[in-house]
Amino acid sequence: MNDHELFYLLALLKVEGVGDIMGKKLLHSFGDAASIFKAKSSQLAGIDGVGAVLLKNLKDKSVFEKAEKELFFINNNNIKVSFFQDESYPERLKHCIDGPVLIFTAGNIDFKNKRIISIVGTRQITSYGTEFCRKLIEDLAPLDPVIVSGFAYGVDIVAHQAALDHNLQTIGVLAHGLNQIYPRSHKRYMAKMEENGGFITEFWSDSNPDKEKFVRRNRIVAGMTEATIVIESADRGGSLITANMANEYNRDVFAVPGRVTDKYSQGCNTLIKTQKANVLTNAADLVYMLNWDIKEKPKAIQKQLFVELEPEEQKVYDFLQVNGKELMDIIALQCDFPIFRISSILVNMELKGVIRPLPGKLFETI
Repeated sequence: MNDHELFYLLALLKVEGVGDIMGKKLLHSFGDAASIFKAKSSQLAGIDGVGAVLLKNLKDKSVFEKAEKELFFINNNNIKVSFFQDESYPERLKHCIDGPVLIFTAGNIDFKNKRIISIVGTRQITSYGTEFCRKLIEDLAPLDPVIVSGFAYGVDIVAHQAALDHNLQTIGVLAHGLNQIYPRSHKRYMAKMEENGGFITEFWSDSNPDKEKFVRRNRIVAGMTEATIVIESADRGGSLITANMANEYNRDVFAVPGRVTDKYSQGCNTLIKTQKANVLTNAADLVYMLNWDIKEKPKAIQKQLFVELEPEEQKVYDFLQVNGKELMDIIALQCDFPIFRISSILVNMELKGVIRPLPGKLFETI
């Protein structure tokens, strides 16, 4: 995209009343942003949603001054700009009706990796949440996923740090322009993140991190990723908004269960209870539910993904490895377990991602 095209796109997005949906509608009708400003009022009025107020706003020349100022900032700070129809634009975000017309990026971001997941949660992360988040990313590391989060306190920064520790690309989605960083204490992580990943935002250099911008930011976190994982959350919070947005975009959502008495497990438990999220107990759950192909990977990677089995579980696993898929009753008989016991063993093994159920009460190893 050349400066001429970008200038008019910036001007269009600065017109009051032109959001992402209306902007895309106008661009689809007129081909490019410059043509929109040159169009006659009668032509513009023919577009669904364009009324007298918007027609007046489209004639406001002050948007060109604002566009020129932002273009100067972009060019003088090596900001990369992606139009929603560009190859460099996140593929999954293209399919979100309210995805940004433009996104601004800094760093070395590669959106071509198909395994892109977001990890979100409370800013008051507990030791349980920290340990789970780090272990999850450690176990997923051999599959080289991109880790997306919001660069905030708590779960966000733990996820970014864990990704950096394992040389994974990690992307922070910001609720403000690229001329600043929030929170300021996280500035020390910026250089390392920009080496392998970086930052994206839809907001201009004159945008401050206001409350409503964090909500808008969350739709990018949810929309650009294959799945959203909620590590910990109270019964209200931004991470639950992100999870709901992911559901609306038809993305997979996972939540880490916790004790019913724990404040920062209430949101996750509710997501699971209301069937808005899958249960996530380890990396294998995610790999299995997302159908990530790990057959091409060395066996050592598969072992790293699976948690250690209890002796009873190991006995069942070894039996199925030798005999292939088998009926639950036969498994109980051959492994010398009562039926009531084999049921709980199989459920635990399924949650650990080492077996899967088949029609007819059959089970097999993964």
